[in-house]
Amino acid sequence: MTDKLRIALAQANPKLGDIEGNIALAKEFRSEAEAEGADLVVFPELFICGYPPEDLVLKPSFIRACEKAMQDLAEMTLDGGPAMLMTGPLSENGRLYNAVCLLEEGKISATRYKSKLPNYGVFDEIRVFEAGPLPGPIPFKGVRLGVMICEDMWFPDVAECLEETGAELLLVPNGSPFDNEKGDARLNFAVERVGETGLPMAYVNQVGGQDELVFDGGSFVLNADRSLPVQMKSWREELLVTEWVRGDDGWCCQTNELKDPGSQMSRIYNAMVLGLRDYVEKNRFPGVVLGLSGGIDSALSAAVAVDALGPDRVHCVMMPSRYTSKESLDDAAECARMLGTALDTVEIEKAVDAYDHMLGHLFAGTNADITEENIQSRIRGVTLMAISNKFGKMVLTTGNKSEMSTGYATIYGDMCGGYSVLKDIYKTLCFEASDWRNENYEPHFLGPDGPVMPKNVITKPPTAELREDQKDEDSLPPYEVLDAILHALVEEEKSYAEIVDAGFDGATVSRIQNLLYIAEYKRRQAPPGVKISTRNFGRDRRYPITNGFRDKR
Repeated sequence: MTDKLRIALAQANPKLGDIEGNIALAKEFRSEAEAEGADLVVFPELFICGYPPEDLVLKPSFIRACEKAMQDLAEMTLDGGPAMLMTGPLSENGRLYNAVCLLEEGKISATRYKSKLPNYGVFDEIRVFEAGPLPGPIPFKGVRLGVMICEDMWFPDVAECLEETGAELLLVPNGSPFDNEKGDARLNFAVERVGETGLPMAYVNQVGGQDELVFDGGSFVLNADRSLPVQMKSWREELLVTEWVRGDDGWCCQTNELKDPGSQMSRIYNAMVLGLRDYVEKNRFPGVVLGLSGGIDSALSAAVAVDALGPDRVHCVMMPSRYTSKESLDDAAECARMLGTALDTVEIEKAVDAYDHMLGHLFAGTNADITEENIQSRIRGVTLMAISNKFGKMVLTTGNKSEMSTGYATIYGDMCGGYSVLKDIYKTLCFEASDWRNENYEPHFLGPDGPVMPKNVITKPPTAELREDQKDEDSLPPYEVLDAILHALVEEEKSYAEIVDAGFDGATVSRIQNLLYIAEYKRRQAPPGVKISTRNFGRDRRYPITNGFRDKR
């Protein structure tokens, strides 16, 4: 039995499906932990395969590769270095589990299975995994470790079972994706478990982007008195070796290292940066190309892209038509200059004229309407895709959540692209995020320190500039009204009556509800984008396209 432990918390960024790469990453973290004298290294949830693996785990060859990797890592511990709490999918008697294994002395000395499988929001683990029994402690160097995998921490019975069966210290490997309201919830649940059991806890979360999800890290330690001695960095990989001592009242973490998690707007902006960076890097794109219109959405998207990838990997393209104002041209040029990116101009008027000529005999006798507006947008989409095809950079879509909610976006036009950083950002939040970035800079950003867009981009009335003197508010309510209604409909699932009773105009609520429903077919064809809110379009919210329901008073 020992009275001291050095536990390394490996806040790592695995790549889903890259088993060999994840093994190599585990070895790097273990080597660093060994150099600092660690006894044990704790990795995030499903580290060997990456999280969430979705239907990959239904492929038998994939599971065999993961199980072989677990065995190979176990054999590596024959070298006398630190043991590992390693995570991955494991099968037993024809059933598949989300598992954690203690690897020491060249073997898998203990295995535990996740008991609580989430089946809400972005999670559907019940579909692919079996729920394990309530776990008992794992013995390690005479210490009884109580290991809970992610969701297991959110329920009192798992921790209670561990405490009742003799656990002395709680360890929680996690794959907990970011949303802008989750940080406090994690800590609150952890405090509850510590308070109920009287046991200290180390919580290890992964970091990095995986398609729509982004993981913020922010791993932490709570002592038995519910004090917070350790708060690790958010948004970056980090290994921290924590010192633990057994006293008369049990185990206590002696390490004191508290990193500032940042403001809510800092977290939102960092989520966009990391989500885009990992989507581009893990899918091996050389960079991104986007249309820079002189408006706030494209300016903010460009700023995020430059902070994620650096100015040399971001290609901005201005595509003016007859309706593009000189103010927009000047603002786009100034944005590109402030960001340090390349800016090319492709005038689309000849293509618009060609379509007018091509379709003239069909459209004869009709008035110009949204059809002609959408042609302009689709010409821009084709232009960006051509540049993408020629040079390999991914098209970054610039639409925001307000537009995606109401269908105020052109399918095969400005919706065209491979990824969207603003997909889960309402328009009013775009203004806040732009102001925040103009006033803030963080060392891991690859863009310039200082303002990244002219103030005029943020303050001028938004417009798509697809017809003469067009403004967004010609077609939509003011964004502060629109976004409040949308938040009530999407994130809160409030009824028409509840929203009207909160003070909103009934006709407006009815119209916005209808726009939200009829735009579902567009959202099904939209590119993925970073999940920011508690309910994004995609994995969180699955509504039918054909839908005759309309909520009424």
